[in-house]
Amino acid sequence: MTATEILTLLENHELTVEEARQKLALEPSDELDYAKIDYHREVRTGVPEVIYCEGKTAEQICGIIANMRRHGAKRILGTRCSREKYEAAREVCPELRYEEAARIMLLEEETITKNKGRILVACAGTSDYGVAREAAVTAAFLGNEVEEVYDVGVAGIHRLLSRAEAFQRANVIIAIAGMEGALASVIGGLTDKPVIAVPTSVGYGANFGGVTALLAMLNSCASGVSVVNIDNGFGAGYMAHSINCLAGKRED
Repeated sequence: MTATEILTLLENHELTVEEARQKLALEPSDELDYAKIDYHREVRTGVPEVIYCEGKTAEQICGIIANMRRHGAKRILGTRCSREKYEAAREVCPELRYEEAARIMLLEEETITKNKGRILVACAGTSDYGVAREAAVTAAFLGNEVEEVYDVGVAGIHRLLSRAEAFQRANVIIAIAGMEGALASVIGGLTDKPVIAVPTSVGYGANFGGVTALLAMLNSCASGVSVVNIDNGFGAGYMAHSINCLAGKRED
């Protein structure tokens, strides 16, 4: 029995609090030879354990997914996943789908109630597209309405200013940029919404693989800008979800 099922029984008064506690204590995790899957993570954080596929073999990923399915998982997110690993994973879970640009595989057999607010993903250039899609797909999977605007870097500031209405509609903004990373500061100076800055490794030599953009964003003079690590679209999508949860859930 999964933690979600136990909580549902508790809410429906089909279990007492003590019975639910005992059931939850029985199976907090499941251990494989190469992984210990945390089945209480969703109880603690509201989000099930996410599979980071990079560095894992296809066989290990298949084993983890098969274990999660045996535990009743109906929603699975695997990040930094190659198409080859995705195709292998479909052998144990044919219902998985793949987001090529984001390098994410997903299982969404269960519908979840969405948060009220909207997350805006603003991407400086087309070269940053993959990181932006990782952020957008992650945020949408976690239960958020996501709007995306692309190619609005500061080199053509009019393109950014023309999307001012999108900033007003958003509850949280993710600003993704490489090169000198100026997009986050500009957006931070145009809105009262929290801005999550994502530096990317896109840029010429002095970009130093994203370090220049990272340092620029960390030193932003715009208040209300926070920063995740280089190319960390997943982290930005997750953080935006955490903020957006404060708006509450939709009733429709």
